[in-house]
Amino acid sequence: MNIEDKIFQRYIPVFEKLEKYGFKKQENHFFIEKLFKDDLFKAVIIVELDGKVSGTVYDLENDDEFLPLRIENQQGAFVGEVRAEYELILENVRDNCFTKKYYIYPQSNRITNLIIEKYGDKPEFLWDTSPGSGIFRNPDTEKWYLAILDVDRSKIQKKKKGLVEVADLKLAPENVEKLLKKEHYYPAYHMNKKYWLTIILDDSVSDEKIMELIEESHSFTEKKGKKA
Repeated sequence: MNIEDKIFQRYIPVFEKLEKYGFKKQENHFFIEKLFKDDLFKAVIIVELDGKVSGTVYDLENDDEFLPLRIENQQGAFVGEVRAEYELILENVRDNCFTKKYYIYPQSNRITNLIIEKYGDKPEFLWDTSPGSGIFRNPDTEKWYLAILDVDRSKIQKKKKGLVEVADLKLAPENVEKLLKKEHYYPAYHMNKKYWLTIILDDSVSDEKIMELIEESHSFTEKKGKKA
């Protein structure tokens, strides 16, 4: 993961704030130039209309891109200082021009917004060691009905790799058994596999179907005697 992706991965731009900050708009992106480290370096930061952030750092003395910034094993003191100052510039842009989003991937955020609209419940991020993983609980009973977790795909699909976000839902055992026979449904990750099921939030299962399953999962958290 490159420097920009790491700093902006859970943020989306507020374009009006970009312009107030000093970004200039071109046809399909916004950009800004920042001198730093005693004006020996220049950072050019680009924000695409889809929210993607990229950047280039130039060594003005040599009039060329400062490539050591991108080489992970370049850990010398000077390179480290340049990288640290560049990261501070990016973090300042993030803190002034971006807003935090709950999750990285689009379907995770869509599902979250649908849950907020339907139940009023926002995700709770409980683990310092896994800050991108959140749970949804029924405030009446404190019981969980959904967890959205970020994991390596290999934990779900053994022959594949890469970061994904997954949904863990609680269902009736017979429903779990039935769905596991279908494509795109997996044994529960970090949950009781008799009652819980995992779905990768990569649009392989529709929002509508996931919300249908969330409704079933939520029903298990309701107080006895309460109608769904």
